[in-house]
Amino acid sequence: MTAYEKLKSTLAAKPRTWLVTGVGGFIGSNLLEALLRLDQKVVGLDNFSTGKRRNLVQVKRLVTSQQWRRFKFIEGDLQNLGECQRACRGVEFILHQAALGSVPFSIEKPLNTNASNVSGFLNVLVTARDAGVRRFVYASSSAVYGDEPSLPKIEAKIGKPLSPYAVSKYVNELYAQVFAQQYGMEIVGLRYFNVFGPRQDPDGAYAAVIPKWIAAMIKGEPIRINGDGETSRDFCYIDNVVQANLLAAATPGAKSTARVFNVALHSRTTLNALFEMLRLRLAPDFPHLKKIKPVYQDFRPGDVRHSEADIRQVKRRLGYRPIFTVAQGLDAALEWYKKNVA
Repeated sequence: MTAYEKLKSTLAAKPRTWLVTGVGGFIGSNLLEALLRLDQKVVGLDNFSTGKRRNLVQVKRLVTSQQWRRFKFIEGDLQNLGECQRACRGVEFILHQAALGSVPFSIEKPLNTNASNVSGFLNVLVTARDAGVRRFVYASSSAVYGDEPSLPKIEAKIGKPLSPYAVSKYVNELYAQVFAQQYGMEIVGLRYFNVFGPRQDPDGAYAAVIPKWIAAMIKGEPIRINGDGETSRDFCYIDNVVQANLLAAATPGAKSTARVFNVALHSRTTLNALFEMLRLRLAPDFPHLKKIKPVYQDFRPGDVRHSEADIRQVKRRLGYRPIFTVAQGLDAALEWYKKNVA
């Protein structure tokens, strides 16, 4: 039995109370679904600046009515300290996912990114400290590695950030270290690498590549690739990220706290390869894709060329074992994508 399987059995037998910030978002709503399926009590906080009410509606349909009654939703903003305090009452674990998560958006609107990702983060951190929360888990990002060229990315070796978004996530990590040292808080950061899966928004200028491309393919729109298509990413299916969050929150012992871990697969997929994987999976239902070719354009400012995670630390210290490869994740999510992204 894996560490994750043991943890799920433990949680199901003894439910806890969790706060998920950004609960209406892609990752937040998947965490909510997983926790409710384990009969946990969940408080959710979201202002729907990027999250969607429809994500909560979908979760409600996927769990039992009894499980749904264990969920309490608070519509509020991280920048309002009082709303953060209200959300933290009686909470044992916090999974902090709320953020403005786009590199291009942060370049266009750095003040917005800082207000949400830094000031909002600090509000939740202070509130968690004052409420005596058992453990605080937060979403960091592979963007923290910046211009560090070595592969795979090792937690202890980062470069200069390339965007305001990257700066905001690095500041989160610095605050987390200080609060762990000064206040004795148990805090774990998770550096996500290109997460994908159901309920990921395909709309808007800042949409992630997988849902955006699927929507474009289904609609017969051009598929635009930034650069030559040999840019590579460590794509990680959402169920792997859910596993990492639960392990980070509930794995006992100080050895797992006051640290930051990569969450990914330790593999690289080029954009050209990703395009072909999606095309082949969608072509049987959408024959116009049999001969489709991508449109290449300029590299995007702030993007790194290659990204791949070293996941030895999260495996050793938390027992993380990614279940889904990129291909398996696409297969698992494709029906949702076909029904929803178009």
